[in-house]
Amino acid sequence: MKNKKLAGKKVLTSTQKYLDIAEIRDDLVVLNDGTVRGVLLVSSVNFDLKSEDEQRAIIGNYVNFLNTLDYPLQVVIHSRPLNIDDYMDRLKKVEREQTNELLRIQTADYRGFVNELLTLEKIMSKKFYVIVPYSSLTDKRKGFKSRFASVFSSAKVVTLGRKRFEEFSAQLEKRCNFIASGLGSLGLRSQRLSTQALIELYYNSYNPDLFQRQPMENINKLTIET
Repeated sequence: MKNKKLAGKKVLTSTQKYLDIAEIRDDLVVLNDGTVRGVLLVSSVNFDLKSEDEQRAIIGNYVNFLNTLDYPLQVVIHSRPLNIDDYMDRLKKVEREQTNELLRIQTADYRGFVNELLTLEKIMSKKFYVIVPYSSLTDKRKGFKSRFASVFSSAKVVTLGRKRFEEFSAQLEKRCNFIASGLGSLGLRSQRLSTQALIELYYNSYNPDLFQRQPMENINKLTIET
């Protein structure tokens, strides 16, 4: 009798229980331990093409930048096969609408060349991210008593009031601006990811194959059925 009851029950296990992410909102990532993260998309620089003086300047600025930090940073290189489906669709449209026969043939030949190139060579696109953390435990401007109390309260940040969340968000915003300024001294441009971009980043990270076939919809267009 007991086994029949158990057999009749559905085991509902969400994949979210295996992730460190509690939620993503207001342009930041809230982890299960109560700490928050901001993510910066950073441009790259071709170091080998720089002169020796420029290389030494970059290295010196980088060392100075690291010496200003009193908290860890995470650098992530995101490498994925290059997706140019939209570009190929535009080429098809141009080919169909081309009135000049010679240009139409050249467009078709170019489209075939790109297709062949992608078939023969696995072209990868790389994106660079800097993960900026914030936790009241690592905020040295706070007294020991405040940081010690955070050991017991930080894990509840998701369920705490808006005031606590806004405090974390404001402190993280300052750190992200500081990091962006430091990266700027190295000749690197950076942009903080929005909520939509963060969701797409993690969706792509955990579902790389699915992301190629089924891109993430804009969260502002998603509806929840009740």
